Amino acid sequence: MTLIPDENTPSPVWVKSSYSNGQGAECVEWAPAHAAATGEFLVRDSKLSNGPHLVLSRQGFAGLVEYAKRLG
Repeated sequence: MTLIPDENTPSPVWVKSSYSNGQGAECVEWAPAHAAATGEFLVRDSKLSNGPHLVLSRQGFAGLVEYAKRLG
């Protein structure tokens, strides 16, 4: 699914992941309010705030979180 924002679509509010290291090197953000409203989980690199983002299903997001836990 592709998101096509229009003037009635609010911009997502991004939240830094608790798995980010806090030193700016590995910063991942997600948009929890967007996920709650649409079921689509948006994920981006906080260093590229105007860059692309991933749109994941609930299962895809859960898989990403599990992968991050294994790396940590």
